[in-house]
Order: sequence, then structure tokens, then C-alpha cells
Amino acid sequence: MWHFPVAIPPSLGVWAVFMSVLITQLGMPIPAAPMLILGGTMAAMGQASYAGVLGAAIGATLIADCLWFFTGRLYGRRLLNHLVRFSLSLDTTVRLTRNTYERYGAPILTVAKFLPGLGLISAPLLGTTAIGVGVFLMWDFLGAALWAGVWVIGGAALHDQIVAVVLLVRHNGGTIVDAFAVIFAAVMLYRWVRRWQFRRWLADVRITPDQLDGMMKSAEPPLIFDARPRSVREKESHRIAGAQPLDLDSPDAIDPELLKRPIVVYCVCPNEATAKRIVGQLHRKKLHHVRALKGGLDAWEKRGYPVEPLPADFDITRAHLQEDEGDEGEYTVRATLAK
Repeated sequence: MWHFPVAIPPSLGVWAVFMSVLITQLGMPIPAAPMLILGGTMAAMGQASYAGVLGAAIGATLIADCLWFFTGRLYGRRLLNHLVRFSLSLDTTVRLTRNTYERYGAPILTVAKFLPGLGLISAPLLGTTAIGVGVFLMWDFLGAALWAGVWVIGGAALHDQIVAVVLLVRHNGGTIVDAFAVIFAAVMLYRWVRRWQFRRWLADVRITPDQLDGMMKSAEPPLIFDARPRSVREKESHRIAGAQPLDLDSPDAIDPELLKRPIVVYCVCPNEATAKRIVGQLHRKKLHHVRALKGGLDAWEKRGYPVEPLPADFDITRAHLQEDEGDEGEYTVRATLAK
């Protein structure tokens, strides 16, 4: 028999799973997978029930996601910006999640927990949309069940090996709490190193609102691109003066004249992860003199610099119609970089 602190007592196993998952889904950078795996092992050894472990994990996920969903409905995009600004995951971007949702709809919740960048902000982002609460709960329940089930079943299937690891930890004078602490420290260290490397790269490509203002007043002002998603521009219909819409996925050739001017891109990028993606895509289009506006349009406005309303044809005058493959009769308007 296992005894705490070597392992989790059977009477506390379900509650340990519940609290671990709840804390993780509320945004703490603590991986819940190890606790779910241990819960599956305990179930396989008869020290907990599969239904209890799965129910605890699903219940905790639904509670946390509902809190994020309704908070997103109350506070909108500002909440999302704060979430990703303080996230240690470089993959957490509003644009990635929003684009994925706009393409696939609510079913993305079934796999969001498995995909970097989607798990943290899927629920609050859907709260900013018109999706019904019932639809959200249905898909979120399916996603929570799938995510928890994979880890719990995995822990049950590998219970012999996991028990051997627990006994090895005990033999060396440690406890399961020590093992979890090591896992947590390793995850945090990995994310911190990636963040440090990212910041070093970012220092070479981003400019501040003050620097952009100076460039706009110079003899050779830059070409400014608005890389915000269409859905954001529809709700926040203003721009930096003279900014043009940017479609990063357009296959069209780049106007050679653009290669002669400095280019500044802004977006909804509170933690700059989106800025890195945008700059990388423009580099692949052979635009290497690209700078990203630090903090995006929000930072520009906070510094008190002027904005102007979007013209009615902002996304249309420089666009073409492209038929969606497989969707007969449906078209999308895509802003391009072509002449």
C-alpha cells in the first residue's frame, strides 16, 4: 500500500486530481498531466474509481472554463490581452486562437487542451463571441472528457512502470511531492529560457510608439500595415493614420515598391508572440526590413497618439474574391499586398 507522502492516500486521490486540474485551468503554470496519470494509476490499482477520477478532472475543467467564459463575456478582448501578456507560453496568442475558432468553430474545444496556445484562452475568447452558453458547455465537456481520459487511461495502462518510479523515488529518500516539484521546476525553467531567448530576438525587430511617431514625421515615413484580424477591426474600427490592411496568407506577389520603404506592422499582440509570427511570415516574403510595433495598437493609443476611423472599404479596396475550396457559392474577401 502507498502512504503519503510517498503517494496520494486513496481517500484524497480524487480531491488531489480535482484541485490539480482546477489550479491548472485557472491559469497557474502547473502541469496537471502528472496528477491525472497518477490518478489513472491509482484507479488501476483499485485505490480510486475511474469514474471518480474522470469526474473530478472534468468537473474542475468545466468550472474553470465557465469562469473564463463568462469573464470573457464581461470584459472582452482586454481580458485576453492581460492573459497572454503574463503567460509564460510563447505559443499563447490571441490571433492564433481566434483564427482557429473562425475556421473550425466551437468544435476546437474538443482538442484545445492538447494544442499549445489554445488551452489557456479558448474559453475566454469564445466568451467574447456570440456563441450560446449551451453550445459552449457541450463542446467544452467533450473536450474535457477527451483530455482527461487520455491521461487517466495512459496512467492506468502504465501503472506498473509508474509504481516502479514511485518506489525508486522513495528508495532515494524522496516523496511524490518532491517528484512533482521537480517536474514543475523543469517546466518553468524551460519556459523561462524560451522567453529569454525570445526577448533577445524581439529587441532587434520591435520599435516603440515614440519611435514610430518619429519615423512618421521624417522625410521617409514608413509603410504601416494593420495585421489585426478582420473580426477585431470590425469591433474596433480605427487605425493608425494611413495604415493598410495586411493578409499574411495571401499568395500574391509583393509589390517591388514596398521593398524600398521601411515597414512597420502592428497587431493585437500583448505578449508579442503574434508579432514574431508576423515578422517571420514577412521575412519569408523577402521583406527583411520589417519592424513590429511594441504593444500593438493598444500601446499606440495609451501613449496618446492619434488614430483615425477605418474607411468603409478598408478590407475591400485592396482585395480580391477567392472561392473557398469545397464550399460552392461561398466567397471570402482577402486583403493583399499586391498593387
